[in-house]
Amino acid sequence: MLIKWYNCHNAPGGPSNHSEWNLFVTCLMNMMGYNTDKLAWTHNLDFEGSLSPVIAPKKARPSETGSDEDWEYLLHSDYHRIVELHVLAKSLQLDPLDVPISKDDGSQVLNLDATALLFSHIPAIFYVLHLTYEELKLNTLMREAIRSLVILLLQLARDLNLHSYMDFYFRDFPAFLRNSKQTCHIEPTEIGFMSYPSFFTAEPPSIYHWLSSCLKGEEVAAYPYLPGICERSKLVVLSVALYIRGDENAVSNETSKYLSKITAGKQILFIIKFLFRCSLKLNPVVSDLSEKLVVWMSDIGFSLQDLESLPFGVALPIRHAIYQCRQHPASDWPESVCLLIGRQDLSKQACEGNFPQTKSVPSAEVPPPGEGEEEDDGMNDLNQEVMSLIWSEDLRVQEVRRLLQSSHPVRVNVVQMPEVSDHEYLEEKENRLLQLCQRTMALPVGRGMFTLFSHHPVPTEPLPIPKLNLTGRAPPRNTTVDLNSGNIDVPPNMACWASFHNGVAAGLKIAPASQIDSAWIVYNKPKNAELANEYAGFLMALGLNGHLTKLATLNIHDYLTKGHEMTSIGLLLGVSAAKLGTMDISITRLLSIHIPALLPPTSTELDVPHNVQVAAVIGIGLVYQGTAHRHIAEVLLAEIGRPPGPEMEYCTDRESYSLAAGLALGMVCLGHGSNLIGMSDLNVPEQLYQYMVGGHKRSHVGVNREKHKSPSYQIKEGDTINVDVTCPGATLALTMIYLKTNNRSVADWLRAPDTMYLLDFVKPEFLLLRTLARCLILWDDILPSVQWVNSNVPQIITGNSASLHTGEQPASEDLNMETLAQAHVYIIAGACLALGFRFAGSTNLDAFNCLCKFAKDFECLSGQAASTTGHYNLETCLSVVLLSLAMVMAGSGNLKVLQLCRFMHKKIGGEMNYGFHLAHHMALGLLFLGGGRYSLSTSNSSIAALLCALYPHFPVHSTDNRYHLQALRHLYVLAAEPRLLVPVDVDTNTPCYVLLEVTYKGTQWYKETTEELMAPTLLPELHLLKQIKVKGPRYWEIVIDLRKGTQHLKSILSKDGVLYVKLRAGQLSYKEDPMGWRSLLAQTVTLRNSEARTFKPEAISAFTSDPALLSFSEYFCKPTTDMGQKQEILDLFSSILYECVIQENPEMFPAYIAIDQTVRGLEKRETTETFELWQIKLVLEFFNSQNLHERMKGIPCRRLFMNSEFLPVMKCTVDNTLDQWLQGGGDITLHSYLAGQPVDDSQLSMLACFLVYYSVPAPKMLLEGKLEGSNSFSELLLKFQDLRMPARALLRLAPLLLGNPQSMVL
Repeated sequence: MLIKWYNCHNAPGGPSNHSEWNLFVTCLMNMMGYNTDKLAWTHNLDFEGSLSPVIAPKKARPSETGSDEDWEYLLHSDYHRIVELHVLAKSLQLDPLDVPISKDDGSQVLNLDATALLFSHIPAIFYVLHLTYEELKLNTLMREAIRSLVILLLQLARDLNLHSYMDFYFRDFPAFLRNSKQTCHIEPTEIGFMSYPSFFTAEPPSIYHWLSSCLKGEEVAAYPYLPGICERSKLVVLSVALYIRGDENAVSNETSKYLSKITAGKQILFIIKFLFRCSLKLNPVVSDLSEKLVVWMSDIGFSLQDLESLPFGVALPIRHAIYQCRQHPASDWPESVCLLIGRQDLSKQACEGNFPQTKSVPSAEVPPPGEGEEEDDGMNDLNQEVMSLIWSEDLRVQEVRRLLQSSHPVRVNVVQMPEVSDHEYLEEKENRLLQLCQRTMALPVGRGMFTLFSHHPVPTEPLPIPKLNLTGRAPPRNTTVDLNSGNIDVPPNMACWASFHNGVAAGLKIAPASQIDSAWIVYNKPKNAELANEYAGFLMALGLNGHLTKLATLNIHDYLTKGHEMTSIGLLLGVSAAKLGTMDISITRLLSIHIPALLPPTSTELDVPHNVQVAAVIGIGLVYQGTAHRHIAEVLLAEIGRPPGPEMEYCTDRESYSLAAGLALGMVCLGHGSNLIGMSDLNVPEQLYQYMVGGHKRSHVGVNREKHKSPSYQIKEGDTINVDVTCPGATLALTMIYLKTNNRSVADWLRAPDTMYLLDFVKPEFLLLRTLARCLILWDDILPSVQWVNSNVPQIITGNSASLHTGEQPASEDLNMETLAQAHVYIIAGACLALGFRFAGSTNLDAFNCLCKFAKDFECLSGQAASTTGHYNLETCLSVVLLSLAMVMAGSGNLKVLQLCRFMHKKIGGEMNYGFHLAHHMALGLLFLGGGRYSLSTSNSSIAALLCALYPHFPVHSTDNRYHLQALRHLYVLAAEPRLLVPVDVDTNTPCYVLLEVTYKGTQWYKETTEELMAPTLLPELHLLKQIKVKGPRYWEIVIDLRKGTQHLKSILSKDGVLYVKLRAGQLSYKEDPMGWRSLLAQTVTLRNSEARTFKPEAISAFTSDPALLSFSEYFCKPTTDMGQKQEILDLFSSILYECVIQENPEMFPAYIAIDQTVRGLEKRETTETFELWQIKLVLEFFNSQNLHERMKGIPCRRLFMNSEFLPVMKCTVDNTLDQWLQGGGDITLHSYLAGQPVDDSQLSMLACFLVYYSVPAPKMLLEGKLEGSNSFSELLLKFQDLRMPARALLRLAPLLLGNPQSMVL
């Protein structure tokens, strides 16, 4: 068989698309035993090209003039049949041509060749072709193929004497019945050679009948299904079984209940895979049938294009399920599901989920016109469009840029007194500039916070680092003031660390998602040695944002061997931050080289600068964070109390090293509390307590005991621990180990002393650390109230608080008022800092008000009380409280905190040193963290990073690293997390305002509660939330359910926080219509009032942006002059169009039009096929489906899927048209048909429409039911029950069946 078809198909020249089917039919029929030359309709098939050897070529005609045979050939051709059935022929009202009866027709009985190859398989071939025919019915693009196939099927059904099949094809194509009726005779003896397969049924399987029965709630047999061929039939059957019958197991592996699979021979592997492909996928969680259906269809690869090619009646249940899902979709559905349900916002979210990798707003647009000089201030890459939505009512962002810019000369405004000489005046200006430079050098840390992760660099260009400008301009002549003139003494290397911070700030602009590599990092290395400090900071920043892992090991080696101290610090901290908590062995080796305590005792002593050792120790803490690694913890515990060695080893800046060891130990054992497995012999808490309060030194154990045998020759500490060195590190180590454990026994160690004698033993600033430590351990006890803050102050201080404020003498001479006053302010500051940590990034109003109160108290403290406390101490405490405020309000840009920061910015000279400026501008940076896109987390890791960054002892000058390494100030990056949700309109691709409903989980402090926020907004920490919902009515609803996990929302937030949203029809954005008044115009149309039709087509743009609908409105809904009869159609189109866009189901628009056109065609009696009528019937049955009605009752506020007025009107029109036909002589035709008599050709089409619409069974079934012999209507009604016919059909057939074939008036 295959050889014959191959020879046929691949003859020289080959067939065109059109003739391939004709070749196939001829070849197949030849192989089944037909003589295709004698059979009229195959004889006249048009092959359009060279013919195969199987088919005899037609002889060339010698005559040029032609003959009657040519005309007959044309009339019998496919081409004529297609043209005659064309819509244009109907529109022009062309009369059909009478086809002359062929000489061969009827006059000659053709016999089939029983010896043909496929003769015995004719029934099987016929049945499979019939199933293919039913499959093609489910694709509106295959109508031409159906018309070609039905001719073949009719011939086979006639020859096999299958009257039910012939009747079935007649109902589909009534016009074809009057074509050739030539029958081929099969000898009775030869019929025995035919093998009827087991799956062959006497009644033709019909997908439309099956669907109709399902919709009516009747019991249905399994539908025959040919794997690999009838895939659409399978999909439609299973989807209706699931959605209409409510059988959730319909789309599982057990498909045999609704489908009977037809197979021949071996099972094909790919078919099995296709059948069960949906079950192998991890499906999203679904809650109802519509969701299950949509997700299943997406899984098996069903797309919108497939849906559009389904006939509208068949597609209706699927479209209804899609419409239900569109109202309340899950936000984490895959892109394919979102595309299927028509939610462009969700599909774009699933597809992109972020802005393009470049900046959203070009940098040229950022500075206002005429301010091109601002282009180099390092703050041009922030998304102005989003920030203008967040802070739309003032210019706070411009103010922050002004406060944090360090690239322009400062204004040095000094008035020259008459008695001051020019030289002295010059010195005065330069001294003033030196004071201002202390502030300028502190700005880059804050700028780094402000511009955090805001830039995607171009890989072919170096990163621009804004210049750190330490010059000034003196009015009125704007003369330059410089520190290099030699008139005053300027500290050496004053700008080293400022340049480092400037490099870090520039590097932190790079977003973690940027595409950069090792070559680009090396490419940025400056050739100028003066810029080495900036590059060192740049390397640290790349580590903090995760890019330093891309730097080749060889390059790391090159940088470290140069011996540049700053580069080593930046690189070691950077690679450690990039490998946070990984215990990476290569990084451990790298760090160990710089830490003598981690090297073997016999190793060569390396001359490692002190600050590099400090950075390496912190690096070890970062790499081993949370691991509780015993060896590392043991070494770090010993290093907190590392004694000074001989020959001035470890003698300078010991405090910063001890603090670093304490911080690192805290990180390694972070949050483990008393569960430090395998470390019980180290007595970590007891050893730390001793470091904190003092006592005799313990002998060193382990590998480093030899190193500490020789005492220092310069520093005489004796056998006691130097608490001034070890206390801060030990306190913070205890804090981190017992963080959030609520361990009261350890917390009591840290309680502030409550006697004057004990207070004298503790430095006041250590009381700040102890209070902070105690509060962080008792995490759940922290309350945002003034009472709680004051509860941390011991009785001895609160009892004398009146004396502290008035400056009076204390009640007892033993009390030292200065000690009490300092202890008081530091304890309050420590409690405020703990409050800042506890409510970091929460914008908690109670915490904010409480901290504001204490900030105001410190600010207003003056006179005797201020002098008793000390201005330096007051400034330290005020800075700490300001930082606490900024932590609570991180990323929010709160105006009150900004005003406080600006007030502190203006204070220069006096006690205002570099460290205080650093603290104030860090607070300002935290307040606008990442341009309002980032906030702070309160996870253990984040708190550890913030303790390093916000350590409350600030450097006195720009090169001061004695107590705390300045580079650690940038570790706040590890605590920053993106929390800004930016709604972006999916149609305009611009950020917009959207109302969010945020639901908090219930906790021990509050019940489950819901809050409304206007996005763009900073979200609370995700672990506190239960659900986030985009609230209507303006935008389509989106629900992000965090009970399923926070990963989906984290993914959105990490990609610039873009949440795509879509405006509902007739709604305006909050920016265009803040109060919602203008949207009322659109809402009047959404109500079903009579004035809807009078709406102008131009108004459609307020409802939809779909170009197809806008074009339809333009060309088909605009009235023109002399409309005449077209006015009615125009009104109908307008009302249908508004119905679709208002109800937001424009996909139903073609269905409305198709129903209208079908009904109009039926009224004009132009129907030649009944497919469209079948679809109307399925639509009506769908909306009458009992199962669907019961399920829809439980859905609140459901929107109408289809106009409640349109369908009844259409149904009534069809009923009236068919009744008029019945009354006008159709009853005679119907009676003839039921009696098996010939029917007038002109009545065939309307007869078929009647039979299909009223589900009239085949005449054979009516005969079997013995209906015609009935004497009464009641008897007829009883017999009708088994035929599953609707009552309205019975009413119309009853007069005929009861023997009264007169015209009926119903």
